[in-house]
Amino acid sequence: MKPNVNSTTEPRVFSVPGVSCGHCKQAIESGLAAHAGVVSAIVDVDAKTTTVIGTASDDEVIAAIDEAGYDAVRT
Repeated sequence: MKPNVNSTTEPRVFSVPGVSCGHCKQAIESGLAAHAGVVSAIVDVDAKTTTVIGTASDDEVIAAIDEAGYDAVRT
């Protein structure tokens, strides 16, 4: 298990296997953008990943992705 990194400069990648289209991408990115601890969130639909930069904990990021309707795990 990877540590819960809290850094505004270190990108963290999360696997989001259910992401498959532009709507998925937009739902996840806007959900994460609304979180005060997220500076940047970029979804790669082809790779089925989300890269996050910010002070939000891994658990907070996963919860925000879950709220958008997708399962996620830190890679």
